[in-house]
Amino acid sequence: MSDELIHILLVEDDEIEREALCRAFKQQQIINPLVCVTTGQEALYVLRGENGYSQLPRPYIILTDINMPQMNGHELLAVLRADSMLKRSVVFVLTSSERDEDIIAAYDLQVAGYFSKSTIGPDFCPVIRLFNLYQASIQMPSSDENATIVV
Repeated sequence: MSDELIHILLVEDDEIEREALCRAFKQQQIINPLVCVTTGQEALYVLRGENGYSQLPRPYIILTDINMPQMNGHELLAVLRADSMLKRSVVFVLTSSERDEDIIAAYDLQVAGYFSKSTIGPDFCPVIRLFNLYQASIQMPSSDENATIVV
């Protein structure tokens, strides 16, 4: 486990949901840097450091909604998994969709977890508890994105 703070990229088009999650992180005294974007395409700009966006430093975790305009969460996941530099991104889905098709599609695209907004409540406490445990327990890949993995 590294002492490096994990950055959080929140991909959420609903302003009220975005603000509620940011407020919950503050109330729970989460000190990790939080970057918020509203579309999947904007998330790619941040992850790649394109179109005037600063590149999100590693290590990071992505929290994404599924139902978004322009590029939905499934499309974002497909692009991430096809990109050699981003394919190892740790992604959690945080969405209002409870459809089996959405859940299966997300896990087929190797999400780390799938949260339904209706079951976690307005304070997002289960997500924040999981994030705290995850951060305290896991080993993230090196910040060096060019690091190779020997199998």
